[in-house]
Amino acid sequence: MDISFRLDPEVLIGLDTINRAGMICSGYGGRVLITTEPVLYENRGIERLKTILEDSGVEAIIFDEIPAQATADVAEAAASLARGARCSAIIGFGGLKTQSISRLAAIIAHSNLEIFELLDGRKPEGNFIPFISIPTTGRDPFLFAGYFVTVDPRDRSVKCIKSPPRLCAAAIIDSSLSESLSDKFSATTAFDGFCVAIESYCSSKSSFLSDAMLEQAIYIYSQMMTSYAENQTSFDLIGGSTNAGFLMALGASVSAPGIGTALAYALNGRFPVAKSWASTVLLPYILEKLIVARPEKLARIAGIMGEPVEGASIADSAAMVVDTIRRRMGVLKVPARLKEFNLSLDRLVPVAESARALEFVAFSPWTVAAEDAFDLLKQAF
Repeated sequence: MDISFRLDPEVLIGLDTINRAGMICSGYGGRVLITTEPVLYENRGIERLKTILEDSGVEAIIFDEIPAQATADVAEAAASLARGARCSAIIGFGGLKTQSISRLAAIIAHSNLEIFELLDGRKPEGNFIPFISIPTTGRDPFLFAGYFVTVDPRDRSVKCIKSPPRLCAAAIIDSSLSESLSDKFSATTAFDGFCVAIESYCSSKSSFLSDAMLEQAIYIYSQMMTSYAENQTSFDLIGGSTNAGFLMALGASVSAPGIGTALAYALNGRFPVAKSWASTVLLPYILEKLIVARPEKLARIAGIMGEPVEGASIADSAAMVVDTIRRRMGVLKVPARLKEFNLSLDRLVPVAESARALEFVAFSPWTVAAEDAFDLLKQAF
């Protein structure tokens, strides 16, 4: 199939690359808005970024009113501040929620469009403020994509928003900014990234280019899981997470994630459940569907993960991936059922409908209706 792919932003990857934020931002003007989250005051990350910018002659205005369960309307306040202060760029400094809110604010800051018009499917106009991404987590599948997911405040459903071309001017991926998490939570981030990578790898939109990047991401995520499960200290978890996240995001932008990723976002949007926890619970059930839909690719993944595939059939090799994931989940004692989050099955129907409506789900390697999405939730419940 034809491959259509464009990488808009300038990308900086490495330890302490945040130190070059001032140099990048100064090229867009003398004042920027940092859209961030209060938790980053604890490690002085906001203060550090503000100082770096000011040392380069860039005035930094802080917008830190992004709650854990933020919805798209928060972007209106950020855009209003950026507009009123005549900011020349918006920096998204934080996790997944902060990145989507910041992108949305950059789109509407110089536009006559309202949030709800975008949420209802209107394409963004060409007028926007350049967006600079400084993520504190390496698990954003939409970092390089032409769209992203946000939460509709009217019903807490998730919606896809298309990004205008060249919205993202730069992405600074600095491993020193990685969030400090408990061992169990950190382990779920590896399962979360693995879920996106494997769905994109098995997508009907995949190609040799996405496969090359995603196979390496899958290998690193597998090494991370092993390191957590066996309490290894020799593996560089922070560097591995950064590298795997970059490759996953790049591969997913060429291909597309699937219904597991969509359901994780939808659960996180409606309930106070971390996306990584939701992805971890759903992962074995997604893999069971992929055994039927893409057995040859799962067999390939089994070999990448170091499973004993020599002499085994494709079906048996594919099944090894599910077995090893369940085994590692058991060792790490991560949640295995959605009911552990105090959810009610009756309230998950809108989650399934919202997830299925996300456009990228159409590239799943099997036909997914809203009923199929709900069946996955029932199995995982």
